[in-house]
Amino acid sequence: MRACEKAGIDVVVLDRPNPINGVTNEGPLLDPNYKSFVGLHPIPVRHAKTIGELARQFRDEAFPQCRVSILPMKSWERQMWLDQTGLPWVMPSPNMPTLDTAVVYPGMCLLEGTNISEGRGTTRPFEIFGAPFIEAERLSGELNASKLPGVFFRENYFQPTFQKFAGELCNGAQLHVTDRNVFQPFQTGVEIIRMLRKLYPEQFAWKQPPYEYEWKRLPIEVLIGGSIESLFGT
Repeated sequence: MRACEKAGIDVVVLDRPNPINGVTNEGPLLDPNYKSFVGLHPIPVRHAKTIGELARQFRDEAFPQCRVSILPMKSWERQMWLDQTGLPWVMPSPNMPTLDTAVVYPGMCLLEGTNISEGRGTTRPFEIFGAPFIEAERLSGELNASKLPGVFFRENYFQPTFQKFAGELCNGAQLHVTDRNVFQPFQTGVEIIRMLRKLYPEQFAWKQPPYEYEWKRLPIEVLIGGSIESLFGT
């Protein structure tokens, strides 16, 4: 949209459903001081908008001269999840293989800002997580004791084929979402990180820059769109 505004080219957006419903918002608004390639506009981590609605917001806020046309959807209702629309799942990324991945992603992506594997290099990215130093049974028990809504943690062991700990045995957990309508992915991701810091203060570490074209701020700050102190303290 920025490039088309400069070039005087019209933009046509074919609107599509938000796959994890168009109702639920979660997470902090982006702090303008923490703008990055990952976050450019003041929306929460889980924003509940369609791509057409985002295009209108971005035009109004940042690209007022961009000529945008939205081709609307028919029959979509905001409370729908993608599997309720009759539409097929199309992977937006190799690491987003299923709707189940998308359900947990708004929070489990935060693990990218740590030294904990978020399951990349497995067939269940973001649904499983771990590291060689974790005690899987203990971690799962502690997380289940915290009674986060709509999710159960099962101890899990996996060996990533690439990225963090490639070829090493990782111990951790798999998220089983038992009620996606009450499950809070962002808060779940935050609580997982808090628990890992509590149980493994010597081994847990924040990933260091660079990350997604950002060379100064911590990757976790890029992901949450704000200071690390705002969610995790010092």
